[in-house]
Amino acid sequence: MAGPRARASQKADRKRKTWVAKVRTDSTHPPAGLFTKNAATIAKTLASTTVSPKGPGSGMRMLACFINRAGRGLAATRRVELERARVLLSKAVRAAKDNRSQAD
Repeated sequence: MAGPRARASQKADRKRKTWVAKVRTDSTHPPAGLFTKNAATIAKTLASTTVSPKGPGSGMRMLACFINRAGRGLAATRRVELERARVLLSKAVRAAKDNRSQAD
């Protein structure tokens, strides 16, 4: 029989591992198979207003969520490509912020 300390540890592990599984969004829907493509295509698609109506920052959050959900099951080569997409997308986010600040 497990003691109170073991039960608390198991509960903490379960919370830590499943938080991202509860993430749900209905506002954006990236095309099926998008995250299997090359970095430039992923970044361009996630920055578009059809996928990310609130701009490239929203696409950046979608990419981060996908990487987090994939976790350790993500192949190293795929993770490298997704990290490249993250860099490209962060440049798009910076450019969008610069454009907004110049317009003001």
